[in-house]
Amino acid sequence: MGLPKVAYFSMEIAIDQSLSTYSGGLGFLAGSHMQSAGYLQMPMVGVTMLWSYGYYNQRINEEGNVDVAYIRKHYDFLQPVKETVTVDVFGEKVLIKAYRVDPSLFGTCPVYLMTTDVEENSEWARSISHKLYDGDEKIRIAQETVLGVGGIRLLQAIKYDFECVHMNEGHALPAAFELLRQYNGNLDKVKEKVVFTTHTPVAAGNEVHWVDTLMEGGFFSGCSRERAVELGGEHFSLTVAALRMSRIANAVSQLHGLVANKMWDWVQGRCPIRAITNAVNLHYWQDERISKAHELQDFLDAKLEMKKEVFSFIANTTGKRFDPNVLTITWARRFADYKRAWLIFMDMDRILKLLNADKIQLIFAGKFHPDDAMGREMFNNILHKSYNIKNVAVLAGYELELSAKLKKATDVWLNTPIRPLEASGTSGMSANMNGALHLSIFDGWTVEGTFPGINGYTIEYPGLDDDIPWEERHWKDHDCMMDIIENQIIPTYYENKLEWARMMRQAVRTAEAYFNSDRMVIEYYNRIYKPIAHGKKEGGLDEGGSRMSQPNMEAWTYSNIK
Repeated sequence: MGLPKVAYFSMEIAIDQSLSTYSGGLGFLAGSHMQSAGYLQMPMVGVTMLWSYGYYNQRINEEGNVDVAYIRKHYDFLQPVKETVTVDVFGEKVLIKAYRVDPSLFGTCPVYLMTTDVEENSEWARSISHKLYDGDEKIRIAQETVLGVGGIRLLQAIKYDFECVHMNEGHALPAAFELLRQYNGNLDKVKEKVVFTTHTPVAAGNEVHWVDTLMEGGFFSGCSRERAVELGGEHFSLTVAALRMSRIANAVSQLHGLVANKMWDWVQGRCPIRAITNAVNLHYWQDERISKAHELQDFLDAKLEMKKEVFSFIANTTGKRFDPNVLTITWARRFADYKRAWLIFMDMDRILKLLNADKIQLIFAGKFHPDDAMGREMFNNILHKSYNIKNVAVLAGYELELSAKLKKATDVWLNTPIRPLEASGTSGMSANMNGALHLSIFDGWTVEGTFPGINGYTIEYPGLDDDIPWEERHWKDHDCMMDIIENQIIPTYYENKLEWARMMRQAVRTAEAYFNSDRMVIEYYNRIYKPIAHGKKEGGLDEGGSRMSQPNMEAWTYSNIK
């Protein structure tokens, strides 16, 4: 029996810097999924949106603050699809056109990008596909309706006979409702085809809207209000409905599997939630100088060369001249408060001592949601600090290209979320692939892939999961992090280069061995796609759907998951 044909729905897919259809980690993950599916020649297509203005362009203005700018993109390398479809959205019949990313272009599986920004539509309808994650609720609902309902209709129009629909987060949930309409309300038929990936325990990542607003927006594709409430509640939860409309769901790390099963345990009629750990595409992210390194000195030489190249870029961009021989620590990811970019600055005297003595250099980069005032303020606070502190640089425009540069130029990749809110994280994986050591809170994929003294460092201590006040938690995490930097990382980096190089090599090897998205895509086919498409059930699972027999799983449980 052959492999099932899969349609992968995602609101954002980061394939290449030249195609600005993503915001951050979710898109990076989806891009790696498409790249590995193409590399492995799996029967899969991607379905996403063509955002006329992308997410946004981030830059530093003349006053020294971060700015959000929207610049219309014009792509001449996408293939127009002759078929069009329509979707009813807030009382308007909206025309959807699509473009195709050919596999020969970026090495992915085929990817279809939909747009409503066409002359036949009203100005409001055209704006649906202007900005990724638009802050206007009606536009946001319309975007999800177009992605899900429009995506199903587009695939059927081009005669792509999918056997499995993979909803990457709840944004694509209208796809399940469109199938429910086509199957005359038969939910079991929908479940035969639909799978779902949940990415975060953070409330903002699990959308809720008033059911009547969704009804008006066409989100339910003709489903009755009563049925919609039955599936997702009056304050309609996209995640809850997705869990009830899918045959199977997955969390994105082994620890997240435990968190998600406990978090959604109350949902009656939900599908099992299993754990498939995220990964990134080795062929895209790894510098060939690292892939060709074998001896310990090769890794040191390659890293020094990469640092010199990127530090020239940093000097030209910020005016900061970094020394390639100085230990370089990078924090680069989405600027959300729970990720705590500010954690390393909690004790300014302590960090200034290291910076002023040229013991470390710090690089920060990342984007916040344009409507996130707290994220913007956090970015500006660190940016302003960098103007007056030695050896600190803040870079704007954290997208694929800059992300790749930083992972090559970094000695230590810093990750500081509040445990257990980091479902997986992926940036440290691609940093590892380039010989950067991970220094991370014991959360997400770190639990599986960062081994202290072997390939990196973890911030953990007795009472890690005790129920303590936030301020105390921050200080405990900060003190542990700084102790590791001062007493383990700095001495090893400067006094035992061969030991440092050995850990670099092990970081590369562990990333190549397990955190390559080729493994991830194969695992999705074997554990998620095939059982659904072929009507099979997977054995060896507990009631919640997570594999509990894996080594060390019990060590990851803790009492304060609410």
